[in-house]
Amino acid sequence: MANIREVARRAGVGVGTVSRALNGSGYVAEETKERIQAIARELDYNPNELARNLFRNRTGIVGVVVPDMENPFFSKLLKYMEIELYKNSYKALICNTIEISSREQDFIDMLKANVVDGIITGAHSLQDDAYHNLNKPVVAMDRNLGSDIPVIHSDHKAGGRMAAELLLEAGCRNVLQFGGSFRVHTPSNDRHMEFCRVMEENGAAVNTIELAWNMMGYDYYRNVMNQYMDIYRNIDGVFTTDIVALYCMDMAKQRNIPVPEKLHIVGYDAIDVTRLFTPNLTSIAQNIPLLAKTCVDTMMDLLDGKKVEMEQILDVSVQRGGTV
Repeated sequence: MANIREVARRAGVGVGTVSRALNGSGYVAEETKERIQAIARELDYNPNELARNLFRNRTGIVGVVVPDMENPFFSKLLKYMEIELYKNSYKALICNTIEISSREQDFIDMLKANVVDGIITGAHSLQDDAYHNLNKPVVAMDRNLGSDIPVIHSDHKAGGRMAAELLLEAGCRNVLQFGGSFRVHTPSNDRHMEFCRVMEENGAAVNTIELAWNMMGYDYYRNVMNQYMDIYRNIDGVFTTDIVALYCMDMAKQRNIPVPEKLHIVGYDAIDVTRLFTPNLTSIAQNIPLLAKTCVDTMMDLLDGKKVEMEQILDVSVQRGGTV
């Protein structure tokens, strides 16, 4: 395999120019950069990644923190984040915070110690002030960490309104919604508030059940659905995340409640598994690949010292199914 000097000799430039062209660390005329890149490919020259990162004073690693990797929404999000980071020559160091909340603090400590170059976080295991005064690249997804940290999230307010309109069109007058903790405001909570507002403005009753913020296991969701389907026997509509909605469909089947004839269900996220059930779940779709790309693009801009938008809101849409 060739070395950098051979590439420089073949291109008729200095070693420093080759380094800048291949590392993106300084200005090189576009025509020269393309020639150098073509020669590097021809000679099968690959810059040493460790040396390149040391030159840039970077580790080439970004930490990604989510609540639970087993949850299909977060597993798909992680998949696309890892892909986008790799496209940008970065590796992902991933953890989930369910059961062991200190993991998030461990990642913050790693950022302070320059073990990782930045953190993309979508977890809620720590108080927001844990990120204050870091002066390091941090991107938040669905979490407000302060005016100096950019946040990326879906248009949850629009999502809640869409869900309410679907259930109202179906004639629902007494609905049940399940949501995460409402004690701390996050962008995702906007969907529940907007859903409740629209339903009640149109004369429908809304019963809101708060789910534990640190519980995402399937057994927990099954037990919750069993409990509240027994308590609220006269509901005609349900709005919740996809996994809970699927358990609701199962509970309805066990109780001989036909969906959607007697019970209308709208999920949230539109994860892939919702299309494997009959009927398919009607759900509000978040654009997970775009969420991942936007988070990574924002992180790359922060690492390059560029200005970024402090709040970026992505559109949601309706996944039509047979539960409404």
